[in-house]
Amino acid sequence: MLFAAMLILGGLIGFVGAGGAGVTIALLTAGFGVPIHTALAVALASMVFTMISGTISHLREGEVVVKTGAIFGAGGVIGALVGAEFAGTLSSGILHYLTGLMLFISSLLLFAKLYHNDIMERYFPARSEPLVGKKLYMYGIICGLINGFLSGAFGIGAASFIQITLMVVFGVPILQAIGTCMMIVLPISAAGSLAYFFNGYLDLSIFIQTFLGQTIGAFIGAKFTHIVPSNILKVAIVLLPMTGALTLLLE
Repeated sequence: MLFAAMLILGGLIGFVGAGGAGVTIALLTAGFGVPIHTALAVALASMVFTMISGTISHLREGEVVVKTGAIFGAGGVIGALVGAEFAGTLSSGILHYLTGLMLFISSLLLFAKLYHNDIMERYFPARSEPLVGKKLYMYGIICGLINGFLSGAFGIGAASFIQITLMVVFGVPILQAIGTCMMIVLPISAAGSLAYFFNGYLDLSIFIQTFLGQTIGAFIGAKFTHIVPSNILKVAIVLLPMTGALTLLLE
């Protein structure tokens, strides 16, 4: 049943083109009674493999700002390790609620970016020139620490936060922000999942079923992305993580 459910969820993730870590957590906890700490570990571990293929693809297309991604990612690794340790100190109830809240905020950012981009540009204007020099290292480490902590503590990829940070703080264009974001999330999710593994939270059986089901499902779901009307796709992109957030918050 778990594999079948992840196969369906993988199809939805492939369809909307999102990592789906938050929805994975919601499905594992609400649908299968998996403890929240284990669900976070599985979601982060599954993300590693998704980010590998995505990063390679974007690198080949020249859509990754490698230096910025490396600095940001280095800070993110440290942040993810701290975040995972922090999550271990929280009770299941509190962590459940905070994870849902972070996913809800991420969903709101997606909604704003897709439906009210003019407002986003008004309050979060993109930097016109790339950040360089000492500020690149300083801001990169600080932003990496913050976003890495969020990912490690709450098991979400924090892609919305990272992409906006790359555009607003670092002056990375939107297309390169997407590719660079994947490069950044890769070491963050790897560090976070390793921390959960060594703390005894990663269930390998659940991880294998989740990973295989989502991988196969995403391959099938991706074939429908360019078939359906764009307005339906936009609704699905927002609705999928929002459903996960509300499930976690209301459970």
